[in-house]
Amino acid sequence: MSNAPAVKSPIIYWFRQDLRLHDLPGLSAAVATGRPVLACYILDDQSPADWRPGGASRWWLHHSLSGLAADIEERGGQLMLARGAPATVLAQLAEDTGADLIFCSRQYEPWARQLESELFASLTEQGVTLKRFSGSLLWEPDTIKNLAGLPFKVFTPFWRKCRQLSVALESPPAVGLGKWPETPEPTDQLGDWALLPCDPNWANSWEDRWQPGERGALDKLGQFLRGAVSDYDKGRNFPARNATSGLSPHLHFGEIAPARVFRAAQQAGTANPTVENETEKFLSELGWREFSHHLLFHFPSLPEQAFKADFSAFPWVGSAVHLRAWQQGKTGYPFVDAGMRELWQTGYMHNRVRMVAASFLCKHLLVDWRAGQRWFWDTLVDADLANNSCGWQWVAGSGADAAPYFRIFNPTLQAQRFDQTGEYIRSWLPELAALPDRYLHQPWTAPADVLSSAGVTLGETYPAPVVDHADARASALAAYAEVRSQ
Repeated sequence: MSNAPAVKSPIIYWFRQDLRLHDLPGLSAAVATGRPVLACYILDDQSPADWRPGGASRWWLHHSLSGLAADIEERGGQLMLARGAPATVLAQLAEDTGADLIFCSRQYEPWARQLESELFASLTEQGVTLKRFSGSLLWEPDTIKNLAGLPFKVFTPFWRKCRQLSVALESPPAVGLGKWPETPEPTDQLGDWALLPCDPNWANSWEDRWQPGERGALDKLGQFLRGAVSDYDKGRNFPARNATSGLSPHLHFGEIAPARVFRAAQQAGTANPTVENETEKFLSELGWREFSHHLLFHFPSLPEQAFKADFSAFPWVGSAVHLRAWQQGKTGYPFVDAGMRELWQTGYMHNRVRMVAASFLCKHLLVDWRAGQRWFWDTLVDADLANNSCGWQWVAGSGADAAPYFRIFNPTLQAQRFDQTGEYIRSWLPELAALPDRYLHQPWTAPADVLSSAGVTLGETYPAPVVDHADARASALAAYAEVRSQ
């Protein structure tokens, strides 16, 4: 009889939107069992077609998975890649390896929750247990309730409740991250998934700006807390300043734990009282992320239906021509156009400009907010269903804790206030760079000789405004009044 120790069956760790190795409760729990951990990622083609990762997200996902695979390989393991229905892939993987446990992090999109429920049932029949863990949010959405035991619909009391709770942070597992079994063959090759754009490669300069992956996320957090956080409260509204964290795509893909970000910011404020106000404001922005996921969890129709039922009848009469002009950054309003050009060229748009550009689409052009939501979903590297849906409904006036219906951002005044010298506009609209500051925000008011001297021909080198602000505002208010009177 052999005296060799019995080989333990592995635990499958199913990576989802948690592409990191540290501060990950499910992975820590898997390692703690002492059993080999088989890491896998499944490219899920089963989610609703409208909400599969957009082009910008697919670019990020490729690089994030590449980084995760390299980190696992450094520790002696291999990230198994598979494409298809998670239920099919996981069932087969469990059968091939003899695994009777699958660990993963929870997700909160409606279809992801349904998938988890169905998976639990089908795997149980196979003799396999699916265990879900937290780690994507600071608090689980079903644990935050008001005094009546109902979900919050307003941010301020929601955040007040949250701040009464502690934030847990998992300790990192051992450096070796446990034992890694041999990965079953075959595993997909990342390049075969064609996540990167080609012909044309519209993201050819993005690697100069972004570093997807856990290491990039930690670097970004450190840089922010050592520098830009000191100007966060006010500076975050000025798109030409480097006063934001840039962590949103890293948080979406789970490359860094929100608890780590929260604790690090909190500690920075405690260590340096001069930035305590700045870090508190930053924490409240993390709170908005939590609030968005709280709303999506409790109101899963949020991406498709107006949160306020009366807005379902809103007369969205905007045209496809206007939508296209907005998408291309050709509305004739420089602050809006600069934001849309930034989005296309970098996969990102400054949050102040996002609000102005979104408001312009909904309230100046009367284009349905869902069309803007879909465009952002495809073009933002930080496209997140909860944040995206709540943001657009907030601007449109139909969401929870939404901006008042009569709040219509004036894109010219917003530019004059938050880009006074035109640094941001000039960086994305070089065709307007030579215009004097006084005309830069509204080039249609410039005398003919000034336009000529700056090399600007309205309607040719730069578009004339697609709508008049005053007329558009009056039309929007009339439409909102009609809805409210029903």
